[in-house]
Amino acid sequence: MHPHTECFRLLAANILILSIFVITACSSPQSSAVRFGLASAPISLDPRFATDATSSRINRLLYQRLVDFDEHFQPIPSLADWQLLSATVYRFQLRDHGRRFESGEQLTSVDVKATYEFILDPANASPHRGSLLNIARIDAIDDDNIDFHLHKADPLFPANLVIGIVPTNIVEQGEILTTRSMGSGPFRFVEWPSQDRLIIQRREDGQRVEFIHVQDATVRVLKLLRGEIDMLQNDLPRELVHYLEKKDAVSVEHLDGNNFSYLGFNQNDPALMDIRVRQAIAYAVDRKSIIRNLLGGRTVVANSILTPEHWAGLKSVPGYTYQPSRARELLLQAGFHHGHPLQLEYKTSSDPFRIRIATILQQQLARVGIKVKLRSFDWATFYGDIKSGRFQMYSLSWVGIKNPDIFRYVFHSQSIPPKGANRGRYSNPQVDRLIDAVEASVDIDHRTTLYRQIQQLLLQDLPYVPLWYEEHFIASNDNISGYQLVKDGNYDGLGSVVKAASTRLAEAQ
Repeated sequence: MHPHTECFRLLAANILILSIFVITACSSPQSSAVRFGLASAPISLDPRFATDATSSRINRLLYQRLVDFDEHFQPIPSLADWQLLSATVYRFQLRDHGRRFESGEQLTSVDVKATYEFILDPANASPHRGSLLNIARIDAIDDDNIDFHLHKADPLFPANLVIGIVPTNIVEQGEILTTRSMGSGPFRFVEWPSQDRLIIQRREDGQRVEFIHVQDATVRVLKLLRGEIDMLQNDLPRELVHYLEKKDAVSVEHLDGNNFSYLGFNQNDPALMDIRVRQAIAYAVDRKSIIRNLLGGRTVVANSILTPEHWAGLKSVPGYTYQPSRARELLLQAGFHHGHPLQLEYKTSSDPFRIRIATILQQQLARVGIKVKLRSFDWATFYGDIKSGRFQMYSLSWVGIKNPDIFRYVFHSQSIPPKGANRGRYSNPQVDRLIDAVEASVDIDHRTTLYRQIQQLLLQDLPYVPLWYEEHFIASNDNISGYQLVKDGNYDGLGSVVKAASTRLAEAQ
């Protein structure tokens, strides 16, 4: 089936369901909590281990971190200010405001030291350890001051200290905060009564927020229109967003995004270890068509994890355009043809929107003779398989990438899980050397040059096929105000969101 036909068929089905719904809709019980619809449920509330997007975004609300980033991707103080005492020693001074854990205990330098030493201990297998290996020693000077001693000078080191701080007693007890939190952020944990429902509370005024997992995009829209959820963010097909934009009682806002979507490959697979096969897949994907018909006007084609606007990003580079004839040539060179077609298994989550994207990619690859078997799983199973390397091909997105040290975490040969996120087992000695050279350099201009060389090599090697930077949108009912979208799609806007009494008793045509 042509992807455009598929789009129109699903559009008609969705509109029919919604039309039936709005005719029969009735009022939903009111709740003072802000109910936030999620496409994927969180997996862990422990910032030392959480790597999935939903968990990371929620953990930002529950935990404070030493450092954050501004709109230009530069590190700025969050919980602490810092100064460089010598080429290899940074002193961080904790700020006075907001340093109380949920238990009432004050957050001190001892907690910072305990959190980061736990991550650095290889026995704990934290996925964040790889980005912190330059730390030689951590000294808690007093309650407010802590020194980080480095193996070698690094002018960008503060950008690595973005992990939420956990209380010392939690670390000493060996507890992993999978299903509860003990943070000092603007929200406190209330309860996680089921996998699909998590409740937190804003410390400032007691406003509750309920995260409600609704996997199906159409059902998520129905619940928004009924008032069963108050707002939802992203993960809807374009036609459902357009549908919501026409509803008087719903507000929809858009923003350019910097979250990087990609196709990932298992480099140990006999077929996919051939660069010609990966290049063929890149030439076979019509990214502009998918963006135009499915993803929205603010989604743009990507060539690297870092956006062109990032200080270390590729400003102008020819990427892979849609060239199906070139894809067939490369497949033939690699030994695949009509009598011996390339067959691949493509894993994705069971979210209908992600399945829809995967189905279109399956159809595009079929045009050049690649037979793709789609397999979808619940989010936790899918994500577990990807981290464990149980895949041939998959698609995911990196969210909130601001620190260019992401290249060590994702592409260095020593960052294979659990040491990092090199899930495709990619190995290129030249890339390793460039990453090591970046970390040995103290000159920012030289580092920028090296980062761009790394990105050029990755674009040639294609451990990932870059897809796009997906736009962000928020859809909310008429009683919700004060939420601010940001380019990395985090949920920080819940810190200022306001819910008023709804004036809408029922959805009407």
